[in-house]
Amino acid sequence: MSIDLTYSHHALSAELTIDQLLADAVLDPHQNITFQVFDILRNLIVSARLRPGQRLSEKEIAAALCASKTPVREAMIRLDEVNLVRIVPQSGTYVTKISVRRYRTACFIRLQLELGAVRSAALAPDPHQSIAILDDILSQTAKAITEEDPTTFYACDDAFHRQLFVMAGFDDAWMTARRTQFDVNRVRHIRRMQHIVSGPAQLAEHQAIIEAIRAKDGLSAENALRAHIGDLDRQISDLVRDDKMRGFIALEDAI
Repeated sequence: MSIDLTYSHHALSAELTIDQLLADAVLDPHQNITFQVFDILRNLIVSARLRPGQRLSEKEIAAALCASKTPVREAMIRLDEVNLVRIVPQSGTYVTKISVRRYRTACFIRLQLELGAVRSAALAPDPHQSIAILDDILSQTAKAITEEDPTTFYACDDAFHRQLFVMAGFDDAWMTARRTQFDVNRVRHIRRMQHIVSGPAQLAEHQAIIEAIRAKDGLSAENALRAHIGDLDRQISDLVRDDKMRGFIALEDAI
């Protein structure tokens, strides 16, 4: 398989209004409204459709969702608790900027958990059926690169890494890791919108991980994963030196 294509988003798309962003959102009156509003806004923030630093209006959100302001306010409080928004008295509510400290912590957590997962996956007694799932994900990734489909590309990336935890028997640890990855995912989506994404390189790195697991070589699997995720200090340096991330990073938190 030889794929030379890359795809790019050279600039962030034009900022959309709350009405536009929530046009397709429908609340289920039989489910907790606060939780639904929280999930909708969290997904918009993590995917960077709501930008770091953007001001949010409870009134506009409530109107767009045909909801009362109370569950929207409660959802904002929950978002504030997980550092996705900041509620400033007498000013408003703002999407938080990327925290270098939280980004560094999230990268560390992911690396340590995933190194353990990939080693366990490689040493599993009979991983062949699970490896077939990884092979299928890799095929879907290649198709997404060929079709220049970044949405499917990132969905496949998530599925690939989750499968490592499933193979290790620690799929609940994947959910734990994901709860720490908000800023990491925001950086990924902003870079997706602004940078050339090296799909073929990522494909090759995933293939190396699969081959190490197929060979039941735990050390090689760890090394392949470490090469794929990258050195922690390098990730932080790349983040703070990236001109295209300026304006999205909390300056007081930069190192």
